[in-house]
Amino acid sequence: MSDIHIVEVGPQLVVGMRKTGKYELIAVMLPELFQYTFDKGIEITGGPTFICHEAGEEAAMKAEREGNADVEVAIPVAKKAEETDTIKFYELPGGKMAKTIHKGPYEDSTETYRQFFAWIEEKGLTITGPTREIYLNDPVEVSPEEILTEIYAPVD
Repeated sequence: MSDIHIVEVGPQLVVGMRKTGKYELIAVMLPELFQYTFDKGIEITGGPTFICHEAGEEAAMKAEREGNADVEVAIPVAKKAEETDTIKFYELPGGKMAKTIHKGPYEDSTETYRQFFAWIEEKGLTITGPTREIYLNDPVEVSPEEILTEIYAPVD
C-alpha cells in the first residue's frame, strides 16, 4: 500500500448507474457503461469508479452476504448525452478526501482498507460520505499483481 494523504477532489460530471445486489455487479455494470459511452460517442475524462454506499467493512460484508448492496458505478465524461431508465448523467461531488492506492487483485484489498480506515481514525477524521474506488488500469491488460486502484473517502 502506498502512503495515505489528504487531497482536494473537484466535482466531476459522470455517467453512472446504480443497482441493488452483490458487488460482482460492478463487473457487469462497468462494461455496460463503457459500451453506452462508445455507442453515443461520449468522451471519457477519467477512470471508471465504484461508489460504496455501505458505511464500513461490516455493513459492506453484510450487504454482500444478503445480496442487497447499494452498487453504484460511474465514468467521468466531458458532456451529457441522452439518458436511459438506468443510465444517468450527474455530478459526482468533490471535497476533502483521504486517498490511498491499492496495488494487486481487487479481492486482496481488505488489508489496504483496514490500514486506510485506521489512518483516518488515528488522524481524528470522520468519513462523511460514500467511499470510492477508481480503477487506474484494466485487469484484462495487466497481471493481477499490477492492478492499481485509488481509494478515496470524504473526510472532515
